[in-house]
Amino acid sequence: MAETDKVFTGSIPDIYDEYLVPLIFEAYATDIAKRVASNDPQAILETAAGSGVVTRALAPLLSAGTRYCVTDLNQPMLDRAAKVQGNDNRIEWTAADALSLPFEDSSFDVVCCQFGVMFFPDRTEGYAEARRVLKPGGRFIFNAWDNIKENEFADVVTKAAGEVFADDPPYFLARTPHGYADVGEIEADLRAAGFNDISIETITEVSSAASARIPAIAYCEGTPLRNEIEERDAALLNHVVDHATQAIAERFGEGPVAAKIQGHVATAAS
Repeated sequence: MAETDKVFTGSIPDIYDEYLVPLIFEAYATDIAKRVASNDPQAILETAAGSGVVTRALAPLLSAGTRYCVTDLNQPMLDRAAKVQGNDNRIEWTAADALSLPFEDSSFDVVCCQFGVMFFPDRTEGYAEARRVLKPGGRFIFNAWDNIKENEFADVVTKAAGEVFADDPPYFLARTPHGYADVGEIEADLRAAGFNDISIETITEVSSAASARIPAIAYCEGTPLRNEIEERDAALLNHVVDHATQAIAERFGEGPVAAKIQGHVATAAS
């Protein structure tokens, strides 16, 4: 993973939340929020919370006395999440590394993480840290994207960007968000971290947008793919967005567009 893969700064958090969250994250956030709430937790830790889509889905499902710690490595993303969420005295916002959590052992009933584990530089270490802060019998619930070929908008945008930079294609989407797709690898990493009671489910959803330009902007400007594009030639960012828009329209049609997205949801007991 390149260092720029973890950089969500500048305008990326706002574009991510405005464009990418409704495009691909909201359906999975609703699902993971229901899974977390079904455990009737009194203390929850969310890691790699991003711009807070799970937080917004989960908070209404929790009781008044619940402790909900929301963390992310990137302060700008956490700032965006807190701003959109509004005041809620149950929520603690903390900038934190999921591989080195600033919490005591056995502190939480559930640890959840939506599409963040792909960014962990050492997943086994990150899973072990989640297990450390879980109470006995607690649940670690997270998801990870399937292969990029099963996530059609991301695949089309990656190919379009590669056509613009044919000598040095930017592969952020394939390399990181969609680079941890093997269910066997996920289970092996969880077992290496000390988890034994593990279930992994693959869920397919439909990603919809009012126009082909929305997914093009979402991926090219609302993710660290933007960092890769600007490293190669910042003046070509709009051109890449235009080229990706055309490629999406050619495959999925003019006007409203819809495409397949697919991810894995894992639950592991401490």
